[in-house]
Amino acid sequence: MQKKSKPDTIEITNWGKYPLVKTNFHQTSNISEIQRIIKESHSIIPRGNGRSYGDNSLNKDNILSTLRLNKFLSFDRENGIFECESGVILSDILDTIVPEGFFLPVTPGTKLISIGGAIGSDVHGKNNHSEGCFGDYVLDFKIITEDGEIKKCSPTENSELFWNTIGGMGLTGIIISARFSLKRIETAYIKQKILKADNLEEIFKYFDESENWTYSVAWIDCLQKGKQMGKSILMIGEHAKLDELPSKWKNKPLHVEKKPLLNVPIDFPSFVLNTLTVKAFNFLYYFKQRKKIVNNFVDYNTFFYPLDAINNWNRIYGKNGFIQYQFIIPRESGKKGMTEILQTIAKSGQGSFLAVLKLYKESNPKAHNSFPIDGYSLALDFKINSKLPLLVKELDEIVEHYGGRIYLAKDAMSKKELTDYVKVPETNKFNSVQHSRIENGI
Repeated sequence: MQKKSKPDTIEITNWGKYPLVKTNFHQTSNISEIQRIIKESHSIIPRGNGRSYGDNSLNKDNILSTLRLNKFLSFDRENGIFECESGVILSDILDTIVPEGFFLPVTPGTKLISIGGAIGSDVHGKNNHSEGCFGDYVLDFKIITEDGEIKKCSPTENSELFWNTIGGMGLTGIIISARFSLKRIETAYIKQKILKADNLEEIFKYFDESENWTYSVAWIDCLQKGKQMGKSILMIGEHAKLDELPSKWKNKPLHVEKKPLLNVPIDFPSFVLNTLTVKAFNFLYYFKQRKKIVNNFVDYNTFFYPLDAINNWNRIYGKNGFIQYQFIIPRESGKKGMTEILQTIAKSGQGSFLAVLKLYKESNPKAHNSFPIDGYSLALDFKINSKLPLLVKELDEIVEHYGGRIYLAKDAMSKKELTDYVKVPETNKFNSVQHSRIENGI
């Protein structure tokens, strides 16, 4: 008989370092043991690499880490199909598939998340407006439900569970493996165009004109007022073809030199991040590019994962942590809604130097738990302080007024009305701090 593993009782947070919960933390790769833990738990949630920002993969009773489910299962190079266990991290997949001429069909702004997390959050990226969400490329997966049963799910097999799980925030069970399709690439580089926008009017114009590009994302200065409100930089891109690539990279088009990582060794003191330092950062970031338009080539890490080049960058926000507030509002209300949001943030003085604006399209209607609608999303980082709940309340009211919603992979404070688009069948087992907070209207 196999000896039962004992959980560690630990205090744990996700990447935002808020909230902190004390829980029983389970780690195992043994499927039978996972089934036992689920059946014996009153309440439990799966957790991948803990890189979500909010409280969606936290549970005060039990957390089951999937990181030991870290095996590659198959790689069909002819058809571009990859299969792996749910705890495999995107970075490990990229290290394998890019040299073979493949890339992830959709990737968020970090490659340090698990495949299970990518499915549970139905992650989106810079190509949502053109190519959708990660769930659109999932062929099938295996999941352990609350009764301990393993079920294979696809759009045609256990389809209701399949669509409830995509974007379901781990509330339907623990994914143990998944199979998904890849996209073919000729090089590991991105042909990039960077455009500086003087204000909100101009950045929306740029988005409209660039809609036929596969990838687009804008950094925006959220503390500007008046005529400079919405001052921003738009980055658009395509996977570079071999014949487009500069000669210095043509001999090894699918190889990218690994760069040494920077590191933030300690939590910054709380006074370091303030309105003045955010304004200074925004000024330098905007004016580091002198020209209005720049065309160049960058490797995929630089284009997709700039923050992954800095270990422990969450320490910049201090020991109390931060939240990332990401909302989306319909396209027809984009300019008006964003104006009101930016005015509210500027008035509060709680600026974010990591403010990201993106264009989205409506999700697959079957993926009813997915975040995107046809509209614009803004993601902002805010340091935890006593004034933040009031700002979140104000922002929530604006987002609700314009018919928007909040992304649950980031949420730790928002009201229920903005998050109730995620609907899964009632379960007594799978629950998170986030789900409990939302259900109780906290």
